[in-house]
Amino acid sequence: MPVHPSSPLSATVLALRRAGCVFAEDEARLLHETAASADELSSLVERRAAGLPLEHVLGWADFHGRRFAVDPGVFVPRRRTEFLVARAAALAPRRSVVVDLCCGSGALGAALAAVSDAAELHACDVEPAAVRCARRNIGDLGHVYEGDLFAPLPATLRGRVDVLLANVPYVPTDDVELLPAEARVHEPRVALDGGGDGLDVMRRVAAEAPAWLAPGGSLLVEASERQRDTAVEVLRAAGLSPRVLVSEELYATVLVGTAANSPSEDRPKR
Repeated sequence: MPVHPSSPLSATVLALRRAGCVFAEDEARLLHETAASADELSSLVERRAAGLPLEHVLGWADFHGRRFAVDPGVFVPRRRTEFLVARAAALAPRRSVVVDLCCGSGALGAALAAVSDAAELHACDVEPAAVRCARRNIGDLGHVYEGDLFAPLPATLRGRVDVLLANVPYVPTDDVELLPAEARVHEPRVALDGGGDGLDVMRRVAAEAPAWLAPGGSLLVEASERQRDTAVEVLRAAGLSPRVLVSEELYATVLVGTAANSPSEDRPKR
């Protein structure tokens, strides 16, 4: 149902409801707040009703108390992933070195840098569209690279990373087609498909992580509840000390793999 340029909020709500939007009232309010004109409002509503993710329609996502740009074709940061950022902030030492792998929009790394005393922030993604978006969001906070996992990172980071965020894809290949169309159609498959059991990318990250982590540094990844036991073994097999953190409120499962401290003493704070 097209929205007339002079339509009130209630007409927008109705159009979104008919399109199947569960949170039609909230979305209508955001669309009205975003549109600079009646014609733009009509365009935004039509795009949302056609199935484009709300964040792609608005051009931003609300994450960890801030708005981050999210361009079309870029993975949308999920609210549950705020739990991962919060746990990372609790682990980050003073003047920490942070790396955000599979960074997407760069929201995780930028959010962590905003709430922690990060001395360095480095982020990377294999998707060119994500890299462009992340560079806008991270700006002067750090550096963003294009490439596969650790490959584009400066070699000087080896053995120095205090917090390694890796929001890797963890949806099993056979389950990708079961995802909502918003994700399945409009987000890059490389950001969703985690291989046969969903943990292929996590295995690659865990295998290389010890070479990049500082003594006592931690890798943080998300997984589903049903993957947690296998994911724990993945981290343990890589030589990391694993633990599982759960937020029932956000329905989030975060795994932390911590590297061993140096044989003598913990390294001095920078």
